[in-house]
Amino acid sequence: MSRITTPFTHDSTAAEVVAGVDLTGRRAVVTGGASGIGVETVRALAAAGAEVTLAVRNTAAGERVAAQIIESTGNNHVFVAPIELADRASVRAFAATWDGPLHILVNNAGVMAEPLNRTPEGWEHQFATNHLGHFGLALGLHGALAAAGDARIVSVSSSAHLRSDVHFDDIHFENRPYDEWAAYGQSKTANVLFAVEAAKRWASDGIVTNALMPGGIRTALQRHVDPELQKGWDRFQWKTTEQGASTSVLLAASPLVAGVTGRYFEDNNEAVPNTGQEFGGVAEYALDPESATRLWDLSEQLLAQV
Repeated sequence: MSRITTPFTHDSTAAEVVAGVDLTGRRAVVTGGASGIGVETVRALAAAGAEVTLAVRNTAAGERVAAQIIESTGNNHVFVAPIELADRASVRAFAATWDGPLHILVNNAGVMAEPLNRTPEGWEHQFATNHLGHFGLALGLHGALAAAGDARIVSVSSSAHLRSDVHFDDIHFENRPYDEWAAYGQSKTANVLFAVEAAKRWASDGIVTNALMPGGIRTALQRHVDPELQKGWDRFQWKTTEQGASTSVLLAASPLVAGVTGRYFEDNNEAVPNTGQEFGGVAEYALDPESATRLWDLSEQLLAQV
């Protein structure tokens, strides 16, 4: 397969990526749409005419953001609905209340490098939130996505996936020392593997699925990270939230990537393979089809547990 490239770059904004695109009549869900790059993802999609639902934990914050976006875009079709991704019942409830087709699902919300935390099921919280929650949401909305006929799923991953493959023998750190960055990296690899497998399983439904690295953006996502550690990040080329949302919006809405599926993007272009010598590109293990199938099957089993 030839590498997909676009005219857009590291510095492009979400508004630039979606300029001239008409999303009138299309419906989108953005998890974590009330903070960080989620806000700008919602804003860009709404500005292009889409109906957008912010799926958020804090609905009061979501309502405030929705009101701001309605005012700035003139699009009154911006809504808010509650979801707690680490809670299976909450995810099921969100999917059950959705009515009609869904054209765009942006799995954007996440937690990063938090201290060890477990769900009531005993699942490691970053994996439960970043992967299992979004996996369950996509499964629950599959009928709505298929009904659209040409739906797009956007799985927000990270270059931190280079920190860890999925450790199938001990995903939830029950028998190995917990490391917050390894846990985060594992969950972000899972986000890519989800896209790889969904692209295969749901192709006949007209659903395309891609993963991406949004870039380095200073947001509340870093709230668990030691401030002293963050000082060492000054060498990074940081993006604004408008720039950080651009690759998500490209995959959600741009005709330049119509029909593209099962790939990993960064800076608005398909990523090159990581060589192991720098913190960029995509790891071979994150695109491994056997791992993708294994993870999908395991995720279904976990979510089916009583």
